Amino acid sequence: MAEGRIIYNPGKYAMKMFYRKMSAEAREELKERKFDAVGLFQTSVSGILYYGDRVAKTSNVLPVEINGSCPQHITTLAFFGETTAVETAMRMIITEEREKKSRLI
Repeated sequence: MAEGRIIYNPGKYAMKMFYRKMSAEAREELKERKFDAVGLFQTSVSGILYYGDRVAKTSNVLPVEINGSCPQHITTLAFFGETTAVETAMRMIITEEREKKSRLI
């Protein structure tokens, strides 16, 4: 199961939820960055690691793992950045997910 969403101009209550679900290191790094959108992509642990690397290399976003209640199977990648960077990253993930479905690996 893979699911993606973008939050434009996240409000303070959404950010409080994000801060509670991320590592202290990620919170500190996020304070140093300007962002106006957050991409969210829920998938497997291996998918989070792969896409976290890919979005960091292809877009000017900060990838952050969001800790949930089932980290062994399904987890969420949040990537914070300016709107165009987040949209670019999300398009890349969606394209790769569609291509993945058409091949065996």
